[in-house]
Amino acid sequence: MMVEVKRWMEQRMPSVTLSNPVEKVAYLTIFHILFVLFVWTYWKSIFTLPVQPGKKYHMSYADKERYENEERPEVQRQILAEIARKLPVYTRTGNGGIRFCDRCQLIKPDRCHHCTVCAICVLKMDHHCPWVNNCIGFSNYKFFLLFLAYSLLYCLYIAATVFKYFIKYWTGELTNGRSKFHVLFLLFVAVMFFVSLMFLFGYHCWLVSRNRSTLEAFSAPVFQNGPDKNGFNLGFVKNLQQVFGEEKKLWLLPVASSQGDGHFFPMRALCEAQNPLLANEEQWEDDGIDEEPHDSGEASSLAIERET
Repeated sequence: MMVEVKRWMEQRMPSVTLSNPVEKVAYLTIFHILFVLFVWTYWKSIFTLPVQPGKKYHMSYADKERYENEERPEVQRQILAEIARKLPVYTRTGNGGIRFCDRCQLIKPDRCHHCTVCAICVLKMDHHCPWVNNCIGFSNYKFFLLFLAYSLLYCLYIAATVFKYFIKYWTGELTNGRSKFHVLFLLFVAVMFFVSLMFLFGYHCWLVSRNRSTLEAFSAPVFQNGPDKNGFNLGFVKNLQQVFGEEKKLWLLPVASSQGDGHFFPMRALCEAQNPLLANEEQWEDDGIDEEPHDSGEASSLAIERET
């Protein structure tokens, strides 16, 4: 009697599981590799704190007191100009002024922006992502890119492995109604997320190839010689190395390997040729280097950017 019931169930509800042991091992291995990388990169994107500018970009107590006690705007600009000459800052505001954050009381390094959600200035800020509840910037941009990549592969793998069972249900080869709902739902969700992630990941790949952040894509960085959307574009290979590092074996792993410390970024040779200040990066390495002040006319033309 039990044998007859089992035979009837096998006929009425065909199995949708794999029968080949080699296939089972291969499917499980690939699935868990993608799953571990997906969770790992997601974890790093969430819990890697955004990096703030170093102490030398903050106003000293004496400078801050002198700046706040001064009521004349031109003298305030002069104070900021003197501080900025000791720092490797080359980008300016839209009107050619020094990028100064009134909330954090610091001069912003290049590509640094103030995040109103985190209430801090973030080095090479790309955007604030609600999906990871964190600011995406210099410290975790690589992790965010890998998270998008492995999420894309994860959804693609699920859709590909489920698709053949969808075809079987569509052709009537399988008739199990409950399994049919699960397969259809899983395929729909996987394809939906795959399409969404494909556009987002493709957009960020384009940004990396041009060495731009999301903010810079909408508003080109301004240098002393004017706006230049390709000011940090060093070529495809160097742009890639700036995010992922020079060791290719670390590119696909969510470990820190980006070049630099987020305070200074190399610029195109054209910008260096047009602006003598960009040609010598070494002069900014020591805080104690003294320089002759520029013309007072140039100093007075510098404006202050306040975050509101």
